[in-house]
Amino acid sequence: MDIGAQGDLIMNSDSENLTAPDVQTLESRARQIRRLVVQMNAAARSSHVGSALSIVDLLVVLYFRILRFDLENPRAGDRDRFILSKGHGCTALYATLAERGFFSKDILDTYYQDGGLLAGHADNHNVPGIEVATGSLGHGLSIGVGMALAGKHDQKNYRVFVLLGDGECDEGSVWEATMSASHFKLDNLITIVDFNKLQAMGRVEEVMNLEPFAEKWCSFGWSVREIDGHDFRQIEDALTKVPFESAKPSLILAHTVKGKGVSYMEDQLSWHYKSPNERELALALEELEL
Repeated sequence: MDIGAQGDLIMNSDSENLTAPDVQTLESRARQIRRLVVQMNAAARSSHVGSALSIVDLLVVLYFRILRFDLENPRAGDRDRFILSKGHGCTALYATLAERGFFSKDILDTYYQDGGLLAGHADNHNVPGIEVATGSLGHGLSIGVGMALAGKHDQKNYRVFVLLGDGECDEGSVWEATMSASHFKLDNLITIVDFNKLQAMGRVEEVMNLEPFAEKWCSFGWSVREIDGHDFRQIEDALTKVPFESAKPSLILAHTVKGKGVSYMEDQLSWHYKSPNERELALALEELEL
């Protein structure tokens, strides 16, 4: 779908890069990470389990197939940068980093605990693999723009990936950053929107209707692709083809389901706030058996 000179909306076609065994491996990793997420949220009695579960598949492809980094030197200057702007979904990122080998899984037990290393929103203090502390919504993309601009200025080849929540896109600062990224032709910047259609106080279309959402990004000069955010082939196909156009930042609009993977949590607003009790945890873990 081409909507004019300001931007192009590129519709997804299935990727041939992933074989069936590859997909099965990613699915297995995603189920394990979802198990860790619900266990962390239950143990800490913390919120945002639904927000974390919706982004797991995106993180699995990013960290096991796409991002360039050095586990021995997580701050290497030529590494790709990833920013979880919706920092309240951090249990998914913590679990993914542990599963990928950035730090021991034992550290996950300290999530949201007094004196623990893992804060209730994404925190980079002594946590390898986390670029910046996030959770004050609307800031992550601005930071990403700065990182991408610095990369261009320094003639570095790293890429910057930013994951936004759909409700987060109510923030005006998101659109200021969007405009800046286009102006500076940051084709080393890739933004993914977790479009799960639910935000803190209700359905996105009722709280603040974003539609026509993809076209808005295009009108700001971005190149846009829409995908199923739980289809590993579509996720990898999009991420391996960035930048979609030279001299334009790329936007992946990932249609997802809040609470994905746990049937009683899926598309339920209450799991933005609730944590699983003992019975609910047992049901979730049973559904997520490897």
